[in-house]
Amino acid sequence: MQFSVTVPTKIDDWSLAKVAEDLGFDAIWVPDSQMIWSDCYATMALMAQGTSRIKIGTGVAIPGTRIAPVTAHSIASINRLAPGRTFLGIGTGHTAMRVMGQNPMPLKEFAEYLRVVRTLLAGDEVDYTYRGVTKSIQFLHQDLGFRNTDDSVPIIVAANGPKALQIAGQYGDGLISAGAENPDLVSYNMGMVKQGAEAAGRSLDESYHTASLSNAVVLRAGETLTDDRVIDACGSFVVALIHFVYEIYEYTHNEEMIPEAMHGIWEEYREYVDKMEMPAEKRFRQIHDGHCTYHPPAERRFITPELIEASNLVGSPTEIAEKIRKSEAAGLKEISLLPPMAVFRESMSDFTEVMKVL
Repeated sequence: MQFSVTVPTKIDDWSLAKVAEDLGFDAIWVPDSQMIWSDCYATMALMAQGTSRIKIGTGVAIPGTRIAPVTAHSIASINRLAPGRTFLGIGTGHTAMRVMGQNPMPLKEFAEYLRVVRTLLAGDEVDYTYRGVTKSIQFLHQDLGFRNTDDSVPIIVAANGPKALQIAGQYGDGLISAGAENPDLVSYNMGMVKQGAEAAGRSLDESYHTASLSNAVVLRAGETLTDDRVIDACGSFVVALIHFVYEIYEYTHNEEMIPEAMHGIWEEYREYVDKMEMPAEKRFRQIHDGHCTYHPPAERRFITPELIEASNLVGSPTEIAEKIRKSEAAGLKEISLLPPMAVFRESMSDFTEVMKVL
């Protein structure tokens, strides 16, 4: 099992990559969300210069805010600084688009986007359509070192739904899903991925990567899930899940997609949103306040023990390690932790106690 961290992208916190490297983490994921954080590629460039071993990649890149050649050239530029340890995590862009009141990229467009990026990163020529005009494009000056397409950049596709999972099988070298430590979910996800690969004529081998975006709270002696330190250590991850479910529900009105652990706070949370200060046409901005960085104080009451357990790895180092072993046996290869910014270093350090057990 590999372990990584996903950081709130803050350019002057680039040294977190070195801290993670020194603590023994395998990779660092740097989110791409223009309305929330700093620029991910500028931040990764600093991280690449300040480290020597840890893998560095987008966590995840957003296709709706950058055309495909730009994403390919940007990650290939980072690969020039960190050859062989650069990866491209990429998804349709749920939060990055919703926080602008826009929808994520449709899956058909996303598949085409991945096709173009994958081909360019191989250094090859590809047909690319921009504003209705299709032309054959290819990176120029490939022998002058402006980018690195010689060392492979794995494409890790972020997906949770069945169609997106199939696209991950068509075009990805790996998959990252939110909260996918559950062994049954690991098996389901990979079943969908393999279906997509088979439809595209691909045969996946053991090199195909599987990762889960999660968080962990290593409990200290006598602590409970209602203690302030515990809530502070996982609150931003819990409320980000609530925000995600709320926006999907508002779009689909599908009651079945509301997790059981959320039933106890669901109606109260909807009432809370209805009374937000922002008018309805701007409310998308307030809904994502603090996204994966901190939890708004008014939302602390929604961070229940049920939701903490459902969305985080919680327990003693031995208890968390046992849960991870079950995930690994089901085929999961990496867990990426996303703690709140205020306790990021502390959470990384705490989790090394789990790594020691494993």
